[in-house]
Amino acid sequence: MVKGSQKIMAVDQGIPIIDMSQERSRVSMQIVKACETVGFFKVVNHGVDQTIISRMEQQSINFFAKPVHEKKSVKSANQPFRYGFKDIGLNGDSGEVEYLLFHTNDPDFRSKLSFRSAVNCYIEAVRQLAHEILELTAEGLGVPPHTFSRLISSVDSDSILRVNHYPPSDQFFGGATLSDKSVSLTRVGFGEHTDPQILTVLRSNSVGGLQVSNPDGMWVPISPDPSAFCVNVGDLLQVMTNGRFISVRHRALASEKESRLSTAYFAGPPLQAKIGPLQAMVTTVNLPRLYQTFTWSEYKKMTYSLRLEDSRLDMFRTCKGLDDP
Repeated sequence: MVKGSQKIMAVDQGIPIIDMSQERSRVSMQIVKACETVGFFKVVNHGVDQTIISRMEQQSINFFAKPVHEKKSVKSANQPFRYGFKDIGLNGDSGEVEYLLFHTNDPDFRSKLSFRSAVNCYIEAVRQLAHEILELTAEGLGVPPHTFSRLISSVDSDSILRVNHYPPSDQFFGGATLSDKSVSLTRVGFGEHTDPQILTVLRSNSVGGLQVSNPDGMWVPISPDPSAFCVNVGDLLQVMTNGRFISVRHRALASEKESRLSTAYFAGPPLQAKIGPLQAMVTTVNLPRLYQTFTWSEYKKMTYSLRLEDSRLDMFRTCKGLDDP
């Protein structure tokens, strides 16, 4: 069942679409504005080869079509990187989803996949896209180059790739039919949450389901566009910009009749990287320092100890009287 606000806005209302083929300074300013106002935007003309995208999508579809016992055999000694079904995290959250979760720096696990070549090419392509977006973000904010991108470029960066498959809702009802009164037509594929990392780069097939929460707390459905990537601010980027950027809450609903496939790259820093507000952000916006300095390892550990929808950033505030932006 869907929890929280049920208010739904028009599709894509207030969602920026940024053409990355524009003049560079224009793109950088549009990215900054989108991160400040919504925390979410789409990018087109992003430079990722369509062959890489199509190959990853088709081979992911092929994987999820396999028998369950074959899919369950894909696992790593390093939990939670594996094939999973319904369970989300370690604290009882669940959704109408099956998934593959990879660490981008774990080639041994990826070597177990029949489509490892497609995965490797895709990871490199979206890593480069995330790097470019973070470079443009730094330019737009007027902070030194590589301020953000260096954190995901390190050989020990803690970035992950998640491939989510949301089958039609009736496949999860355990024999119930859509006419049964006990079955809600609105099913949560992946519950409301923010992403804890720096930045997320996501792409889906032509089936909708993604919704983001706007500044008024209303849900905005995102139209599926296989030619675009969706980008959202993560918790760490909100901290580094001292609350100037918004780590947006979002969720995915399962379709009644169609399968949705989404692939998300979560750009994370090394575990021991120190995260805190940039001095330029504290001074520039004339605000007190809103967040403590912490390591990604500390924040990640705390994230895994909470439920999906819990607000994590509150625990690292220095100014307790202020609400999150």
